[in-house]
Amino acid sequence: MMRHTDEEIEHAAERFDKLADELDPATAEIENTEDLRMVAVVAEATRADEARLREAVDVARAHGRSWNHIAVALGVSRQAARQRFSRQENVS
Repeated sequence: MMRHTDEEIEHAAERFDKLADELDPATAEIENTEDLRMVAVVAEATRADEARLREAVDVARAHGRSWNHIAVALGVSRQAARQRFSRQENVS
């Protein structure tokens, strides 16, 4: 890792102070990141939904539901349901 001298650090701090002093919040252009925020929100919701779905499948299996019944509820094939949700196959 490259180390900086005290003089280099002081010079960088002075440059930063100068830039900060010249920044006018009234005229600063701020990038709209609403689309990226929405991506993050949906990704988090997807993770939460996936956890709830896994739990629901686990409960259905604990109640004796077959992979065929679970597959019908998911709208996928029995093999797809079992491959995705079978704990035995998901263990690393």
